[in-house]
Amino acid sequence: MATTVFQQALGTLESHSCLSSSGFRHECGSASVKLISKDFKVDIALMRRGNYCSKKRSFSLIQASTSQTTVFDPVSSPLHKTANDSKKKPSEAALILIRHGESMWNEKNLFTGCVDVPLTKKGVEEAIEAGKRISNIPIDLIYTSALIRAQMTAMLAMTQHRRKKVPIIQHEENEQARAWSQIFSEETNKQCIPVITAWQLNERMYGELQGLNKQETADKYGKEKVQEWRRSYDIPPPNGESLEMCAERAVAYFQEHIEPQLQSGKNVMIAAHGNSLRSIIMYLDKLTSQEVISLELSTGIPMLYIFKEGSFIRRGSPVAPTEAGVYAYTKRLAQYRQRLDEMLQ
Repeated sequence: MATTVFQQALGTLESHSCLSSSGFRHECGSASVKLISKDFKVDIALMRRGNYCSKKRSFSLIQASTSQTTVFDPVSSPLHKTANDSKKKPSEAALILIRHGESMWNEKNLFTGCVDVPLTKKGVEEAIEAGKRISNIPIDLIYTSALIRAQMTAMLAMTQHRRKKVPIIQHEENEQARAWSQIFSEETNKQCIPVITAWQLNERMYGELQGLNKQETADKYGKEKVQEWRRSYDIPPPNGESLEMCAERAVAYFQEHIEPQLQSGKNVMIAAHGNSLRSIIMYLDKLTSQEVISLELSTGIPMLYIFKEGSFIRRGSPVAPTEAGVYAYTKRLAQYRQRLDEMLQ
């Protein structure tokens, strides 16, 4: 189940690290880095196909021509580059997944789904903390759902990134929107990160449960029936989406739009929701329908994957801005962080 999945993902560390009461420690050069413990837990909310409570737009695939960075290129020195190096295709790319911070309806224990609800103060703090955890990881493209709580989380997280690049939402609704949001400075473009919003990454649509108190709904329909709606894979709530239906749209969008960016060497962050992210993780980790319903994602906790040679390798959650176990796994992330340190000194 979920615990087993996380233990397997972290198991490769055991032969190279020593266990302490607070987690794993691993030496990377002269820097000691720390990995989250096996108790790492992630929480979930829920979504349907068709009614997304936000307008479907025509989303074009944005080529981040101003941010042609690989995992370590953004801060690499020209002194270290050769003609052959510049021709090599990047062999790794980073993928960061973040469930939005606590929303105002999470706080009230209401079914939210595709209702567009903002973050609470706690949710804002969670998003900022998530940003600190990924502040040393390269990001070239950001994808969010069309809902404000995911977009707020992405924007707040990026305020903490050490590169200080500015996330810019791409408006591709029509020709006028594209023209009016154009940036005319090449230098400014280089300091921006495109943010692409997509309704396909929205939370599961909860149908007639949206806006209802979860406890009151359990009292009305029975705890077992509500649990079936919330936790089964293929049974939707009344006029809502099942997890299976949510997965169909979220995974299809990931495969068509996001995976090609990773294949080209772009480093991608996705800020979305419990169920759209569960669906993507099901695809990345090849989970069964039974395993995915037990997977829980905490609000505001980033997860890192490395895309390498056509495979996704889970690297867990970066634990802090200065100590992140993820750097013990991949030389390229360690190089990026080292050069970032040098550049910002």
